[in-house]
Amino acid sequence: MATLLWKRRLPGVTYLSKVSSHVFSPKYSSIKCCKYATDRIVDIGQPTCRSHPELFSEGEITSGISIDEYISRRKKLIELLPERSLAIIASAPVKMMTEVVPYSFRQDADYLYITGCLQPGGVAVITDKCGLCMFMPDPDPHDEAWQGPVAGVDAALNYFKADKSYPMSKLHQVLPEMIGKASKVFHHRNTVSTSYTDLESFQRAMNSGKVKDLSYYTHELRWIKSPSELKLMRQSASIACQSMLQTMLFSRMNPEESKLSAKVEYECKMRGAQRMAFNPVVGGGANGSVIHYSRNDKKIQHGDFVLMDVGCEFYGYLSDLTRTWPPCGSFSFQEALYELVLETNKECIKLCKPGASIQEIHNQSVQMLRRGCKQIGILKDERSNTYYQLNPTSIGHYLGMDVHDCATISNDRPLQPGVVITIEPGIYIPISFNGPESYRGFGIRIEDEVLITETGYEVLTASMPKEISHIKSLLNFDNIRSEIPDLRAALS
Repeated sequence: MATLLWKRRLPGVTYLSKVSSHVFSPKYSSIKCCKYATDRIVDIGQPTCRSHPELFSEGEITSGISIDEYISRRKKLIELLPERSLAIIASAPVKMMTEVVPYSFRQDADYLYITGCLQPGGVAVITDKCGLCMFMPDPDPHDEAWQGPVAGVDAALNYFKADKSYPMSKLHQVLPEMIGKASKVFHHRNTVSTSYTDLESFQRAMNSGKVKDLSYYTHELRWIKSPSELKLMRQSASIACQSMLQTMLFSRMNPEESKLSAKVEYECKMRGAQRMAFNPVVGGGANGSVIHYSRNDKKIQHGDFVLMDVGCEFYGYLSDLTRTWPPCGSFSFQEALYELVLETNKECIKLCKPGASIQEIHNQSVQMLRRGCKQIGILKDERSNTYYQLNPTSIGHYLGMDVHDCATISNDRPLQPGVVITIEPGIYIPISFNGPESYRGFGIRIEDEVLITETGYEVLTASMPKEISHIKSLLNFDNIRSEIPDLRAALS
């Protein structure tokens, strides 16, 4: 039989000898060999500080977010929930493009926020008695051969620091008893999983009125961002700004929606973004009047505007940014309307402070845009409901782990330090609009991300130009270094 001889341990290295017992016979005065191996890095299906030290610091579960912060989030959720409650959060499902080809997986924001797990197939349960209990996918050699390793029970306990963990195959045995003891059961109505909703115990709780929506509590937790979260959001915003700047320059020689969409996605991913926050909106000419246009398949005509709305995801946190410009480099009749939208953007940003609300800021934006459209001649009467044909949208929304973040929180809620919102006034004039012919068939939106601070606000997307003079200089390469010195690094 073999004997393991442990030698003095150095950091990161395990020294051992694996030799037969006869090495101690008189024939051998010393051990003839000493094998050693570096500590084995276990692949749990997502990056860790061991496997990706260039991305993670020691003690982080996901990049930028420590295990202590994840544990704190779980405790806060338990404190918010009624006594003896049980919360169930399912991971996002895998969505298939074809029978064997999945779409790129993105984790459910609440599941990620609570667990730190970036993988499908799990269910998290939280109670005041048990803490976090994670049900993890059962090992499957076939799936592992095709898709790679995934986190299991050991990873849940040792890496994600769950208080308890079971394989998913045990869920139907363990979860019913937990549901039976709970006074109320909370889950996400929009992201349910039949792995638990088909349980008889869950159905009984549902029929007795014990089942409630969890979103109200998780959105409350996610609404105000921690310093760690804000650091990630600043980075996400920076990536989006740098990428759109490069795309704006690229547009002069390549005025095609598809190429601009490809360019901005390339630039985002080359700067570290994991994915786009949504399919880029690249609307040239009349396509800019379609608020969530996504075909991106038309050549932009000389003199037309292009409206580009983009965002990227940086380790779970999203950016959202819109700029509108003429790739040809010159403004014409659209300049007056552009200035109106720009002025509305800047004045609404000034209103961002603790105690204000998105709804109050929205109301101010409507007054400014109505009045301005009347002065320009687009509206005959600024009080007319025709205005809502030109802008049916809100001035902004909350931003974070989702694009329209924390949707259960009202726009009437007074803003607090640590909340991130967008300010995005726009005018969208379809070709069919019954107004001046010159003002038909284009859209203008200028969107920035704004962090509410103790004393006011911080514009996270301030590095992306929006003044007409700056855009002209960029697109025409006129005196760019003297007019916009802050862009030197971004242009390199």
